[in-house]
Order: sequence, then C-alpha cells, then structure tokens
Amino acid sequence: QVQLVESGGGLVQAGGSLTLSCSASGVIGSGSVNPMGWYRQAQGKERELVATIILGGHTNYADSVKGRFAISRDYRKNTVYLRMNSLKPDDTAVYYCKGTYYGREFWGQGTQVTVSS
Repeated sequence: QVQLVESGGGLVQAGGSLTLSCSASGVIGSGSVNPMGWYRQAQGKERELVATIILGGHTNYADSVKGRFAISRDYRKNTVYLRMNSLKPDDTAVYYCKGTYYGREFWGQGTQVTVSS
C-alpha cells in the first residue's frame, strides 16, 4: 500500500520560511511516483494546486506562489519538498502532498501551515 507522509508544517510569522517534505513508502523504483505535487486547502475554500514536478524536473506553480515557493524532489527517495519563502497570511492552509504511482493517485494526510501577521 502506497503511503505519502508530509512533515514540516507549523506556525511562522509573515515573511518567514518553511520547508515541507513528503515521502512515499510502499513503492518500488526510483522516480516511480510521478508526478508529485503540493496542494493546499484553506478553511472554507476548495483545495487548490500549489506546485507540481514531473520526471525530468519540469515544474508548475500557482500564480500566487511563483517566485516565493520552490518545489524539488529526490528521485531516489521518492521524496518531494516545498520550500516556502516570504510567507503571507493568505498562505495559511492545510498542505497536501499528491503522488501518482502507476496511474493511481495517492494523497498524504496533510500538514497545517499557519502564517501570522
């Protein structure tokens, strides 16, 4: 059974930084979870894409985070990271990791990011 486990969320002041990590377990093969990405859901809002990365390194970002967030991955470890800089209160949300493994999508349990003003 594939599991995605996020870590790194927390409380940070506006302007601060956090790095989220998401590791996939129960998979076989380096880079076999592809693509991987981050989504977020703020209270009372729909879940939205934050950033994705595919095999080969191509990335995609939501306009609201371009220039502030950076997604990267360790293919050998099937782990994806999200470096978040210049955080704003509007970035407050539960952040979810998503990965696709042989055509099936899997989600992590989510990690809370709270940005205080």
